[in-house]
Amino acid sequence: MAERKIPMRKCVITGEKKPKQELIRIVREPETALVSVDKSGRKNGRGVYLHLSPEVVAKARKKNALGRHLEAEVPAAIYDELENLAIRAAEGLGR
Repeated sequence: MAERKIPMRKCVITGEKKPKQELIRIVREPETALVSVDKSGRKNGRGVYLHLSPEVVAKARKKNALGRHLEAEVPAAIYDELENLAIRAAEGLGR
């Protein structure tokens, strides 16, 4: 049986290509321009991928990288949610 292809995505902060499952997707919905964290990776809209570590999330907040890539205002609550997810991931609790 042939091996399954592993989808790779690029982190907008580090530039590293990693398997899709190791990154978290942040999406801007097309009609409302609402930005949200997409844990399933299947929401409709423009998305960016971010490595889920506290350092990367802090750098994204400082440089407003998500807002630039999504061309939308990213609320502080999104960064707070990402920080909580990153801390949980670092502790080994998963998403």
